[in-house]
Amino acid sequence: MGFVELFKIVSSSARFRNFALSFVVGVVMYLTKTEYDRGVNTFSPDGRLFQVEYAIEATKSGVVLAVEKRINSSLIVANSVEKIFKVSDKIACAVSGLVADARTLIDRARVEASHHWFVYNNEMTTEDVTQAVSNLALAFGDDDAEAGAMSRPFGVALMFAGFDENGPQLFHMDPSGTYIQYEAKAIGSGSEGAQQALQEVFNRDMSLEDASVQALTILRQVMEEKLDSTNVEMACVTEDGIKFFDKEQLETVIKQLKSVV
Repeated sequence: MGFVELFKIVSSSARFRNFALSFVVGVVMYLTKTEYDRGVNTFSPDGRLFQVEYAIEATKSGVVLAVEKRINSSLIVANSVEKIFKVSDKIACAVSGLVADARTLIDRARVEASHHWFVYNNEMTTEDVTQAVSNLALAFGDDDAEAGAMSRPFGVALMFAGFDENGPQLFHMDPSGTYIQYEAKAIGSGSEGAQQALQEVFNRDMSLEDASVQALTILRQVMEEKLDSTNVEMACVTEDGIKFFDKEQLETVIKQLKSVV
């Protein structure tokens, strides 16, 4: 799919005394700037699908996700394009790749989280949700695979952001089903520049409000189009749950970017 990047920062919770910036290229580690990263349905010769999304930042009190929404036609209703999904009351997921594949995995995550709540009467942890989805992704091609498994790898990468008993959490799962927890995450060819920018603006005492501004500031630097409230999506996950920014709230944050160098 089009050229994509994901940026996310997770904060240190009570158990994380030091905030470490660690940028790892994941789903687009094999990305090259060729004609294959231009078309929304174009695969490279070895069957890889390229896309770009953005997401960034978190603090001690939660995780902030900011994602670019590519609007390829003026006829598309912008708010119908979703890149961040609610999984449970305190877990959100940003996706990069084939939307149909993403919805299959998101549905699995929601079923697992709901079942856990029904049986145990408490929230499933972010890692457990990620692992459940990973198990489905890893089952592709198996003759005795469970329902929902595919004959090919899922063409999507997921970023699970949540707040549970361990504090703010961030997990990245690549198309192979492999998942890793991060305190900071950047994927894509622009990750080196994003890392430098994040290292310059990072503050250990950064609030969610500051993180939101910095997230959009860096997002604006890597977007090809001018950032506005119609082509970006943002959400934060805290102990109180998930908050999706509406148009007015996004515009409020965007106005603050003018004062940020």
